Amino acid sequence: MTKRLVLRKARVEDLDDLHAVYSDPQVMRYWSTPPHDDVAQTRRNLTRLIASSDPVVTYFVIECGGRAVGCAGVHMGDEIGFLLRSDHWQQGLMSEALGALIPYFFEDLRYLQLTADADPMNAASVATLRAAGFVQTGEAKNTYCVDGVWTDSVYFTLKPDTRAA
Repeated sequence: MTKRLVLRKARVEDLDDLHAVYSDPQVMRYWSTPPHDDVAQTRRNLTRLIASSDPVVTYFVIECGGRAVGCAGVHMGDEIGFLLRSDHWQQGLMSEALGALIPYFFEDLRYLQLTADADPMNAASVATLRAAGFVQTGEAKNTYCVDGVWTDSVYFTLKPDTRAA
């Protein structure tokens, strides 16, 4: 929980709110999959998300004003990822969420590091990662092909002893 957000386990009731996130082409522009074109696709993701939250939650629903507006957390090994509804961008919400999640991953779950993979064209996500203390460790060309379009990657790492105070 933060000043404006509730970070919690996903629930079946989140389906419509999360579909609004995952079906928005603007939100999914830099994601590794295309926007969801039907709610069944979001339902499958939500079912996996709920199942993966037992016994320990590592990927959270971001709730703001009583609605699910995004997700954030570790979704593959130590790789952090995040999505936020476009009408909630530019409000510092993802930085706020990461400010609560990063200590949880290091202090409670004892992660040795967190990594991230971002499209270098996604200036907002890159800036959010850097502001959270992530350091760029590499880059690669043509790492994801989504709907026939190749994108590049920039890689980041954050270690507990190097995070911003």
